[in-house]
Amino acid sequence: MPSQHVVIMGGSSGIGLATAKLLLEQDHRVTITGRNEQGLTAAKASLKSDVATLVADGADEAQVRESFARIGSFDHLVLAFGSGKGAGPFASVSLADVRQGFEEKVFPHFACAQAALPHLRKDGSITFIAAVSAQAALPGTAGLGAANAAVSALAPILASELRPLRVNAVSPGVIDTPWWDFLPADQKAAVFADFAGKTPAGRVGKAEDVARAIAFLISDSFMTGHVLVCDGGLRLGA
Repeated sequence: MPSQHVVIMGGSSGIGLATAKLLLEQDHRVTITGRNEQGLTAAKASLKSDVATLVADGADEAQVRESFARIGSFDHLVLAFGSGKGAGPFASVSLADVRQGFEEKVFPHFACAQAALPHLRKDGSITFIAAVSAQAALPGTAGLGAANAAVSALAPILASELRPLRVNAVSPGVIDTPWWDFLPADQKAAVFADFAGKTPAGRVGKAEDVARAIAFLISDSFMTGHVLVCDGGLRLGA
C-alpha cells in the first residue's frame, strides 16, 4: 500500500504507540494524539522515524473537532482509548464506575469517529480498539464487557452506513501494556501468569501483536464491518 496518513488517537503509549511504530516502519505518515504534552514528547523520542504529535483529549468534543481541523485531510483513523472502570462482580460493581467506563471508552470512540468524518478520506478506514471482555464472558467483567461490546457494535453498523469508508475493530485479549500499571509488579506478574495458563497461545499478548492486527485492517481494502479478536485464544479457555 502506498504511503498514507494515519491518525492514531491515544497513540502515546501501549497499543497506540506500537501501532505508530509499525506503520512508520511501513513508510506511512503518522500523527499521534494524547492527553498531555509530556507523554507525547516521550513517545516521539521513542520512535526512530519522524511522527507528528498533537495534544488532544478524546473526551473533549470541542477540542477533538479543533484537532481534526488542524490535522487536515488524512486517510485512516485508529482510536486507541482505554478504561479500567467498570470491573468487579456484577452484584457489587458501582454504577458510577460503569458510567465512567463508558465516558472514558465508548463516548470518545463515538465522538472522535464522528468528528473525523469531514477530514477522513471517503474510502479510507476507521479502526476501533475494543477488548475481549466483550466476547470472553469472564466473571467480574460485566461493566468492562458492556463498554467494549458497545465499541465493537459500531464496526458493522458504521461499515454499512458510511460506505465506502471501511470500519473495523480489534478486540485484544490480555496485553502487557501500561494499562496494567495500577497493579504492583508482583501482583501483575501473578495475574499475567494466570491468564497465560488460560490462553491457548500460552502467554499474554504484546502491544506489537495487536499493532499487526490493526495494520492488517488498515491495509486490506476488502476488510470492513469486522471485529478481529486478537487474544491468543483467551476467550476459548475462559
